Formats: sequence, structure tokens, C-alpha cells
Amino acid sequence: MEAVEMNSVSLKRPHSEDDVASADEIKRQKILEKSKAGSDSGQSIETVTEQLKDIKSEMIPNDESEEQEEEDLGDSDEDGDPESFADMMKHGLTESDVGITKFVSSHKGFSGILKERYSDFVVHEIGKDGRVSHLDDFSVPVDDEVNFEDPSEETFTVLSDEDKQRLEELQLFKNKEASVAIEVIEDTKEKRTIIHQAVKSLFPGLETKTEDRDGKKYIIAYHAAGKKALAKVRTATDPRKHSWPKSRGSYCHFVLYKENKDTMDAINVLSKFLRVKPNIFSYMGTKDKRAITVQEIAVLRITAQRLAHLNKCLMNFKLGNFSYKNHPLKLGELQGNHFTVVLRNITGTDDQIEQAMHSLREIGFINYYGMQRFGTTAVPTYQIGRAILQNNWNEVMDLILKPRPGAEKGYLVKCREEWAKTKDPAAALKKLPVKSYQSYVWNNMVSKRIEEYGLRAVPGDLILKGATAVHIEEGDVDNYTIHDVVMPLPGFDVIYPKHKIGEAYKEMLVADNLDINNMRHKIRDYSLSGAYRKIIIRPQNVNWEVVAYDDPKIPLFTTDLDKLEGKPLPVLPTDGKFRALKMEFSLPPSTYATMAIREVLKMDTSIKNQTQLNTTWLR
Repeated sequence: MEAVEMNSVSLKRPHSEDDVASADEIKRQKILEKSKAGSDSGQSIETVTEQLKDIKSEMIPNDESEEQEEEDLGDSDEDGDPESFADMMKHGLTESDVGITKFVSSHKGFSGILKERYSDFVVHEIGKDGRVSHLDDFSVPVDDEVNFEDPSEETFTVLSDEDKQRLEELQLFKNKEASVAIEVIEDTKEKRTIIHQAVKSLFPGLETKTEDRDGKKYIIAYHAAGKKALAKVRTATDPRKHSWPKSRGSYCHFVLYKENKDTMDAINVLSKFLRVKPNIFSYMGTKDKRAITVQEIAVLRITAQRLAHLNKCLMNFKLGNFSYKNHPLKLGELQGNHFTVVLRNITGTDDQIEQAMHSLREIGFINYYGMQRFGTTAVPTYQIGRAILQNNWNEVMDLILKPRPGAEKGYLVKCREEWAKTKDPAAALKKLPVKSYQSYVWNNMVSKRIEEYGLRAVPGDLILKGATAVHIEEGDVDNYTIHDVVMPLPGFDVIYPKHKIGEAYKEMLVADNLDINNMRHKIRDYSLSGAYRKIIIRPQNVNWEVVAYDDPKIPLFTTDLDKLEGKPLPVLPTDGKFRALKMEFSLPPSTYATMAIREVLKMDTSIKNQTQLNTTWLR
């Protein structure tokens, strides 16, 4: 097996590999000069944090912000006017800018459009037990405890939006009222009981009583024992303790089916409707925005009935497959994700497609960090990370604050959101993408490794034995394949290959004014321990089919929701105007589906290039 150069087959590549290399060398020389100048300027992290305080008026507030390690296909944040986004992408990165330059297969590349519609990209989570998550059941489990009843359906609708707003303000002590009075329009005992139940179940910490006022019945809501009682009820470890049956597991697990919304946004919406804090939800991994995704979520002491009721009022997501368990979910516990992807308007012949898919199934693809790891706009995240590691704070501030086309997205927004929320400069700086620089180095080194030694294990390569990396010795080289080889992300707790690529790591870091033997940083959060990552990934459960179609807007497969709602399979013409490649495959965590698709198409998967191919999906 021999690696294939990218430029020989990639489509619409704006620069040659030599051009990129020379441009990068010029940038590095400039950085070296700036770093030397910066080291004499006396600018410190303390000065930087003072400068951050001066931009507080630009910060964007957000109630809940939690940065997650991205996986699969990341959110490109492409909402808004398609012309302005396309214009912004003129300044974006291409794959060669971040070291993505090689292929493993020998087939001739062809073009296709990725995510022409968000429904062309479906992700099903694979749990730690190997089970693929599917939404196929809306029913609510019945409790074993006969004497306990969940609130009735009417409980969720009896209160008006105005009543709910007033009750929430009372619950959170947001006004000076000591109580809220709700008039009982239809005065029956059953109606009053439902209102009592609604207030107590939807607004924990509030008690109710019935009063006669001017010949009318009112339900009066009030605090039972002040702020301490409310605080206890609303903590993540002990919510709604007063109303939870002992035989029921404390966590309600459910399958979340969502369309065109990322995981944290979905949880924030659920929290808002349920009037709880987002931190009582747990999950195994974050999923893309521009896709249909299916994953398991757990929530502490919220009934399946309350969750199921949300199906009537939420747009673009559904909840189902409810069960009660005694444990939450933990980030990273998943085995991976199963992808169903449609590439529309493909140009490849049947032979090309067969060769490409067979190669993906038998050999795999280079495990590059995908484009979303590095941002999509004029300031690549790895440049920020590199400047931080250099202690070049003038450069850091220039990259963050200097106006640039399309730069007001991604990590910059996260920094500003953190500042708006905490007014803590150090916390805001922690949102900067230091690990992106490690990924940038790894991509470049893997490209060099494959160029130098091809797709075979060689003496000096690294493999993992358990969690420990060891070098392949001359006498053992025949016992390993390229699928066993790992490469390190640079850090203070890793070893490097014992061949030319080990030296290449040192040379790259020296060019960036960094010492490979001293990756600890005086700011602890920026100290990089390093890690190991397989250089080739072979997907599992690979299947594919070429279909013809006439209408670009017609779905080409049925989703879980389609099946639940009894929607028939789409009827496709046998000889349509267009052809599409439907492909399925499973990947382990922290690998990028875009890189598998790139190997099939042999073309640049960056948003910049995809925008040039087609902008209709941006609308």
C-alpha cells in the first residue's frame, strides 16, 4: 500500500503544497521575530487579563456555557445570510492549511456535495454496551409502586403562561411578592386539586393553599421555608426529593432525537421548559448541529411523563425510549457513533465508487483532526494556541481582538460569553484553543510520516501496549501493521518515534519557538501532557448504495421519526437526473466522519471548499 499525494487528485485546491509550505515558513519566521520582541516587552498574563477587562462591553451573555471536546462533524455556525457567510468563507481555512494532505487509497477521486440538506447526515450514538441508540418508542414506563401517581396530563396545561412567569419569579425570589394568587375559573374540587399539583410539581419549593376572596376561590402559592428550602430542592444532588418513589431509579434515561440543533442547545431548551438547571442532565457525547442525531440522555428526578409531554411543544426534537436507572451518564463512555450519510450530485463512475468504498472498508482513512478542530474563519485556532504556548501575549491579544473578516465566531464568542458570565479574565482565557495547536502539529507530522514510510509499520514507530507506548524494534516489525501504529500529540508525558519523524517533531516546535522537552506552562491549564492517537482508522459496519433522484429536496432514506410516524420510504426514479451515494459506517469516539468522507471523495471537505461547490444548504 502506498500513500497518495493530495494535490494530484483533490478538487479546487487553491494553493499547491509548495506554496503552502513556503507561506507557512514565512509565517513562522515572523512569529519567531515577534516572539523575541514580545519577550522583551514585559507583557505578561496579568497585563493581558487587564486588557480583557476593557472589552467587556463587547461580550455576549449566555446563561449556560460549557465547552465540550468536539467530535464527529462540528457545528460550523453557519446560520444567517448565505451571501455573508459565503463571503466570510473566502477567508477560511482549507485542509492543506492544517496539515491534511495525504490519502491512503489509489482510486481516482470524484466530487459530491456533503450536507446539501442537514437531513443528509444522521448520527446514531453507540453506547458502552455496543447498542446503537434508536428512537422507536414513545410510551411512558409504569411504576411498580401502586400508591404513587405521576401528575396528570392536565397538570402541565392548567396554568397560563402568565401564571407560570409569576410563579417562576416567586420561586426564584425575583420580585418582592410574598405570594401569587391564581383565580380558579371553574371552581370544582378536581380543578383546585389539579392547580395545587401543577404548582408543586412544576415549581419545587412552593406550597399552596385555597382562599376565598370576594366570593371567588384562589389558589395561593407561597414559599414554605424561605430561600434555604428552595436551594435544597433545586440542587443537582437532591431535586424534588419530596415526590420521588423509593422503588424508582433516580435518573430518567431517554433517547433524544434532534434535528439541526447541537446537544448543549437542546439541553438548554429542555431545561427552560422544565424550569430546571442544565447541570441535572448528563450525556456521553456532544453531537453535531447540522445533522439529525440520536443519543441517550439522563436527567435527575424528572419523570418520564413530564419529558414525554414536551413532545407536544418542542420543535425539531423528540424524546422517547424512557427508563429509570440509578446512575447518570458520563462523558466519553460511548463506544462511538454510527453514521448514515448522503453525498449528493456525485460524479464518480460505479467502478470509482466501488473502489473507494472497498478501500474505506478494508484499509480505512488517515485519522486526521478535522477542519472544525481549527475554526472556520480568518483566525485559525492553532495560531492562538501556538502564541499562548510561546507566552507571546501581544500576539494572543492581537489574534483575539484585531478585527478580521469572519472572526467573530467560535472560540472568540466562548471567551466573551465566559467573561460576560463570570467577569473572570482567567476563566475567559481558559476558553482559548491551546489543544488545537497540538492537533495542528499531529496532522502535519502524520502527513510527513506517511510520505516518508508509506502505509506499513517500520522500526521506530510507536504502538500501544495497554496504555503504554513502546517503540517497534527491528525484529518485531513483522508482527504489526499500520493499523497498530500511533503518533503522539506533543506534550511533557509522551515519547516520540525513533526515526526521522521524531526529529521532525522537534524541528517543527523549534520553528514555532517552543521546546519539545519543556511542554509545561506556567499557567497550569496550558500545560500539555500529550496523548497518543492511531494514525489509520478502519470503520466498522460499512455499507453503501448509489441511488438516482430528480428532486434535490427529497429525502433519500427514512429516519427513526419517519418510521414512528409511519411515513413510507421515498419513491425514487430508476433513472433520475442526479446520483447520490448513500453510505453507512461506525467510528470510535474522537474520530472525524468528514475525514472518512474525504478519503472516499478525495476532495477538500473544508466549509470554504464546500461553499464553493454549493451554497444552497446555507439557506
